Amino acid sequence: MDINIQFKKGALELCVLVLIRQHDRYGYELAQSVSKHIEVAEGALYPLLRRLVAEGYCTTYLQESTGGPPRKYYKLTSAGEAHTRKLVVEWRQFVHNVSTLIEKGSTI
Repeated sequence: MDINIQFKKGALELCVLVLIRQHDRYGYELAQSVSKHIEVAEGALYPLLRRLVAEGYCTTYLQESTGGPPRKYYKLTSAGEAHTRKLVVEWRQFVHNVSTLIEKGSTI
């Protein structure tokens, strides 16, 4: 099932923040983790990560890797923690409201 691109865009930030909140992650690892749940182009992820850093929700640091150049890891800031909590609450309310609307109006 191919979900509308706008739905994906809205959910991608939340998914990325929740994954980083679990533990610091590097870009490719994030892409792999997100794609287990929603199909996302890797190219869509890096502009989002740059924006999250620019907005102060994440910081980055380099860490040596065993098979190649150092990896850039993303870590939530305290502002990022608060933003993630807010987005989760908003998402749950949104899903509840949409589900309620669908149930009331559905003939499928």
